[in-house]
Amino acid sequence: MNAQIKVLLVDDDERNIFALSAYLKAKKIKVETAYDGKECIEKLQQLTVDVVLLDMMMPLMDGFETLGILRNDEQLKNNKVIALTALAMKGDMERCMEAGADDYCTKPVDIDVLLNKINDLISKA
Repeated sequence: MNAQIKVLLVDDDERNIFALSAYLKAKKIKVETAYDGKECIEKLQQLTVDVVLLDMMMPLMDGFETLGILRNDEQLKNNKVIALTALAMKGDMERCMEAGADDYCTKPVDIDVLLNKINDLISKA
């Protein structure tokens, strides 16, 4: 992995942020964090990241609402987003993709699968 990669990890669970950040940083990925959709939007207005890792189930503003705002904002709509969700029911992936996610990863996150998805999105950029 290349040290130039920067992600914004958005999750309301401190444990998920801690664990996933540690894995990503060990792979030399720069990690910015946000704890809800509102903070995600605010951070993306201020910084540039390669990929947003967006938890879909958050209080206040969930991932679906956050994606809706991102995809309808001229300055933010081109951000690459991987939806992260514990929902692994039939139709969940489609629901995330229809909401505007570029890819989808179930929780608990398989770090190798996630790293491949990050690389794939960046290589298509």
